Order: sequence, then C-alpha cells, then structure tokens
Amino acid sequence: MAHFAELNNDNVVIRVLVVRNEDILDSNGDESEDVGVSYCQALFSGNWVQTSYNHNIRRKYAEIGGYYDESANVFISYNPYPSWILNENSDWEAPHSAPSDDNHYRWDESTVDWEQIPYDELPPALQS
Repeated sequence: MAHFAELNNDNVVIRVLVVRNEDILDSNGDESEDVGVSYCQALFSGNWVQTSYNHNIRRKYAEIGGYYDESANVFISYNPYPSWILNENSDWEAPHSAPSDDNHYRWDESTVDWEQIPYDELPPALQS
C-alpha cells in the first residue's frame, strides 16, 4: 500500500490516505508518485505528497499536524513545545538536555526545564 499526505497552504499535514498499489501504476506498470498524486486529487482535490510508513522516503512518515519542508523534501513532526528548536536532522529538541541520571523526567514548558517525575506517577513497570 502507498501513503499520501494532504497538505494545507502552509504545508501542514491535514490528512494521510492509504492508496492501493494498483492505483498508482504508470503506463509501464511501475509505481509512480505522480500517478498517486493525480489519483488523490481526483478523489479529493488538494495538494498531495507521497509519504512512507516505513520511512523510506522523505525521512519520516507524515503525521497530522506535522510539516512538509519542500526545500529539504522531508516531513517534520509537529513541534511539541514552543521552546523547542529544530536541529540539523529536522528533529525537535529541548533547549537543553535532560539530566543523565537514573531518574525519569518530563518537559515542563512553564519553567522551560526538565522536571523529575514523582515516583507515584511512574508506570508500575518503572517503579522498581
């Protein structure tokens, strides 16, 4: 199966569609992104780009709310926090790394810092 992402005018992914392989074959019987895009446009109109569930093209699988960077030809995940920055690998990262000890942490955007997760909030598998 092939996957195609619909983009809004800002290149934000608004839906992902699964298309049968036989619906994206060109006249030579080869899979073609252009044929797949035309197929999606005939069904729904809009702006479509192929994505790969296995991350084989465009670096990541398109996710709703994520972004398609046309110049780099990659999909970028949605930004989880306003303070996080996009690194050179097109991944979002915190302004600074989490502590590297045996505790568990989560990001707290209100303090723009990592906070230790209280023991009683950890999943049972981590409470040992």
